[in-house]
Amino acid sequence: YQRRVRNCQRSLYSGIRVRSIHMHVEQRRARALARPMSSRHRQFVRTMFIQTDDTPNPDSLKFLPGVAVLEKGSMNFPSFRDAQRSPLAKELFKVEGVTGVFFGPDFVTVNKSSDEQWHLLKPFIFDIIATHFESGNPIISAEDELSTANTDITEDDDEVVAMIKELLETRVRPAVQADGGDIVFRGFDHGIVLLQLQGSCSGCPSSSVTLKSGIERMLMHWIPEVIGVMPVDDDDLKNINLEAFSKLEQETKK
Repeated sequence: YQRRVRNCQRSLYSGIRVRSIHMHVEQRRARALARPMSSRHRQFVRTMFIQTDDTPNPDSLKFLPGVAVLEKGSMNFPSFRDAQRSPLAKELFKVEGVTGVFFGPDFVTVNKSSDEQWHLLKPFIFDIIATHFESGNPIISAEDELSTANTDITEDDDEVVAMIKELLETRVRPAVQADGGDIVFRGFDHGIVLLQLQGSCSGCPSSSVTLKSGIERMLMHWIPEVIGVMPVDDDDLKNINLEAFSKLEQETKK
């Protein structure tokens, strides 16, 4: 009888001791969770929530980090060589399949090759964008200046060019930026408005429709001097500048 009593007491004591250990562990765990994290541990916690927006271009996606990307202006990086001006753009180009990067006021637009899939690229892009903004590093090199849409009206602009710039700035650019791109005024020559498409608009299948049915029709409606709109890229601009230089050189010789 006494042996059975001792065995019962030993089992009861063991159960109480086990429960006490469990309670002690749970209490320590609760205190640890309630304790504020040190700065050393806090830096490894990802708090940035990045959203994506589809664009009319299936090979272009708009990433919204929830913070300001550029204070003003925009930046276009159509190649890895151009991306050397920006640490973030340079890292994004290292992802296989990325063909272009564009920075807007509060978004980053990434273009990909048509044979790549977004569900394979997005995890790498998310990680690069989050890592960059959490590091606090500048988005562009200090010596580089932000590009503009060239729609600021200057004293040298005549009445027609000023009206073109105002319509582009107030009617066209907000809609284009909402789709993850931008449009840059490159000149007005013999009734033709020269525009450069950037970001998601570059290479977009519907960009020609946007130019002809949207922008061209609007400009021709409000400005009789406009007879058409023509898209240009960097190579076109180089040729135009060379042609203008040749004409100026010939006139100088005369």
